[in-house]
Amino acid sequence: MINIAVDAMGGDDAPGVVVRGAVNALESRNGFSITLVGKKELIEEELSGETYLKERLSIAEASEVIEMAEPPVAAIRHKKDSSIVVGLNLVKHNEADAFVSAGSTGAVLAGGQLIVGKEKGVKRAPLAPLIPTERGAALLIDCGANVDARADHLLQFAYMGSIYMRDICGVEKPRVAIVNIGAEEEKGNALVKEAYPMLKEAGEKGDIYFVGSIEARDIPKGEADVVVCEAFVGNVILKLYEGVSSTLLDVVKTSIMSTARSKIGGALIKPALKDAMKRFDVSSYGGAPLLGLKNLVVKGHGSSTEVEIKNAILQCFSFIQKDITSKIRESISPEGDREGDITNGI
Repeated sequence: MINIAVDAMGGDDAPGVVVRGAVNALESRNGFSITLVGKKELIEEELSGETYLKERLSIAEASEVIEMAEPPVAAIRHKKDSSIVVGLNLVKHNEADAFVSAGSTGAVLAGGQLIVGKEKGVKRAPLAPLIPTERGAALLIDCGANVDARADHLLQFAYMGSIYMRDICGVEKPRVAIVNIGAEEEKGNALVKEAYPMLKEAGEKGDIYFVGSIEARDIPKGEADVVVCEAFVGNVILKLYEGVSSTLLDVVKTSIMSTARSKIGGALIKPALKDAMKRFDVSSYGGAPLLGLKNLVVKGHGSSTEVEIKNAILQCFSFIQKDITSKIRESISPEGDREGDITNGI
């Protein structure tokens, strides 16, 4: 049975939200078990009020917690009994097939690469969250792991992102675009100008479906399924996405409640507004996988709800069932170049 390790101590509302999310995940689907990693006494206290199949849930004791403000690499090295390090070691030693954490992003990224390790041939492991668009979800790759990426790294990101969108999200022919300041091929900084022809060549060979540059304003319109960039740009896009969406929602709510007339109008449009907001609800997407590692590591948002924890766990289950790690491994040579058709006919 597939086993998924979950950092019970990671996140703003841990361990309660994490434990409830894990229990809900077990209730929603069969075929996997969960190991909650963290302080046993606190986890058991949260589990005492839950009904669950005990044979599918276990606890791995971890006495320490890596805090958000701690230097990631130092914390990984010195807090050997932290929930993040213990969970990652379960994956490294094949005692778990995946690890989910809503804890310190830096520690999860550093630990994923230092403890679990990259697949042979993978030059950089990108963090790749799904973001909402008018046409459904798009994969933003990379959003935080590699702020000094090279052009050949971006090319690998495009390959990995295409595999993920095809096999996990069911997009038959994922459109790949590189983030740029204009649609023209000659535009962009040095990195984009170097990466563009490499992506274009891969597209001409039929290895990926490259559609060219994408400006930030066109990302929410859904004009690409795989949005390729280095981590500095990706993180800015992600944070702006989050900030604009929450601010816009607050402004709409305030406006609706401002007068009696607007309250009546708000009541009339409420069902339609709820349906519209669901399309941009990121909680249904789970977490962001760190692609290209030997085994799966998924980073959840620090403010993850139990729904997001549940969906991150189910996301791992689908990822493992569809053997995405092996598909990435088989598609990248030991030298870090393509080996065969990485997208199997995209």
